[in-house]
Amino acid sequence: MTLKEDLVSTPERPVITGQTVFAWSHDGRPFVVPIEQFGTGAVVLFLPAPSTVSTREEWRTVAMALADQFTVVLIDWPGFGGASRPAVAYTAHLYQAFLQDFVRQHLSRTSAAVVAAGHAAGYVLRLAAAGDATWSRAVLAAPTWRGPLPTVMGEHARLYRTLRAVVRTPGIGHALYRLNTSRRFLGFMLGRHVFSDPVKLTPELLAKKQSSARQRGARFAAAAFVSGALDPFADRESWVEALRVVRFPVQLVIGDRTPPKSRVEMAALAEACPRPPLVVRGALGLHEECAHALVGPLRAFLAGVN
Repeated sequence: MTLKEDLVSTPERPVITGQTVFAWSHDGRPFVVPIEQFGTGAVVLFLPAPSTVSTREEWRTVAMALADQFTVVLIDWPGFGGASRPAVAYTAHLYQAFLQDFVRQHLSRTSAAVVAAGHAAGYVLRLAAAGDATWSRAVLAAPTWRGPLPTVMGEHARLYRTLRAVVRTPGIGHALYRLNTSRRFLGFMLGRHVFSDPVKLTPELLAKKQSSARQRGARFAAAAFVSGALDPFADRESWVEALRVVRFPVQLVIGDRTPPKSRVEMAALAEACPRPPLVVRGALGLHEECAHALVGPLRAFLAGVN
């Protein structure tokens, strides 16, 4: 049975548990992206937050807890996690095209819900606002639309293009990237922006994060994210307007310890959302750090209970 056949299974027909890949190409460059699926019932697609340490593992605890009621599908993004990482120009357009093609090829015959974190939330909204995807429901966890450097430093497009070019340079680019993915630096950045409880940043977890961040070719997509090249919208107004025009229920999830500048952007999105946000303990990585606190509320929302 193929993945496509699995994903369009009805609630009455169990879905095969397993892992496969989505072979995809963009501008003539091939990508191989891992996909996992578990459970039975209505389909829920889980999208991790594109970032230097992005991986589908972020959602595993939540997804597996919901697999007794839903068909849960976990995927990586091209250039991140377990996906191939060729030396291409990673852009928001590439990621939008990837999500659009995955939906068309594997979810077009079923009404799937989506659970997305970080920039993935922006891709979900943009796809829906353009009429290229009809989600049954959407959970947007710690949603963002602007990369770390533009958020902290403002718009300096020329500087960020130069940074990406340096990182792409053999030798110096690789060395610079290794410095920025040292365990000490990753621990500092994750503890400041992503995790609210430093105790949870164990040596084992940091080792896994570093291993993912240092995969061959990892610096290309990571530099694009950090410098804003993967931003799904050009400004806050476009981001908020995309939410206003969608016609399916949306549940925002916001961490009470979200960094101030990101919290301002999430608050603007929340004002445009008909449903009040679910506020939980956590920061930008709340879906991983506080996974158990999300299971009950997400189960009820995805089942249409509230």
